[in-house]
Amino acid sequence: MMPELHFDNRGLIAAVVQDATTREVLMVAWMNAEALRLTLAGGETHFWSRSRGELWHKGATSGNVQRVREIRYDCDGDALLVLVEPAGPACHTGAQSCFYRTLSVGRAGGQEV
Repeated sequence: MMPELHFDNRGLIAAVVQDATTREVLMVAWMNAEALRLTLAGGETHFWSRSRGELWHKGATSGNVQRVREIRYDCDGDALLVLVEPAGPACHTGAQSCFYRTLSVGRAGGQEV
C-alpha cells in the first residue's frame, strides 16, 4: 500500500467516486486496505460496508460495475478520488448518482438540519 495514504482509526478511507467522462460525482463510499487492494488489482471498485461489516464489489448483484480509470488521493492522503466508467446507475435507488436531492440555500429563516 502507499505510505502516503492515511486510513482512519477504523482502518477506512473515504472514496469519492466520479464519472471519468462527465465528472459527475456518483457516490461516496469507504474503502479499507483490502477493498483498495482488490480495486487496484482487478480494475473495478470494491468497498467496505460499514453497516454490514463486509467487503462488497460494486455491481456484483446489479451488474452496474464501475471500471476504474484512475485513482487520485488528496493532499492529506486521507481521501480518494476514484474516476470510473460506470456500467449503469451508481445509486441503489436506480438514480445515476447518489446526489440527486438538494437543500435550499439562502431562504429566509433557513432550513433546519
